[in-house]
Amino acid sequence: MSAIFDFSSLLTVILLLICTCAYLRDMRPTIFDGGQTPKPGERLKRSGVTGFLWKMSRIGERLSPYVGFSCAIMAIHILFFK
Repeated sequence: MSAIFDFSSLLTVILLLICTCAYLRDMRPTIFDGGQTPKPGERLKRSGVTGFLWKMSRIGERLSPYVGFSCAIMAIHILFFK
């Protein structure tokens, strides 16, 4: 079954995407900025795929304890119950 139609697999894919984006942004902070530098008092406009990935990395940064806990619970679920 595809990961889109199975809720457990969809959650796993989303958690992995969030963790991967947060890790990549930690290693290279400007990876999702598209090479743009904001002017003083101006914010970057993020759109498209890089904007979506930037948002996923922000979720991973700001909610890291909850994302980590969710990854641990998902790992236990996959290892022992699936």
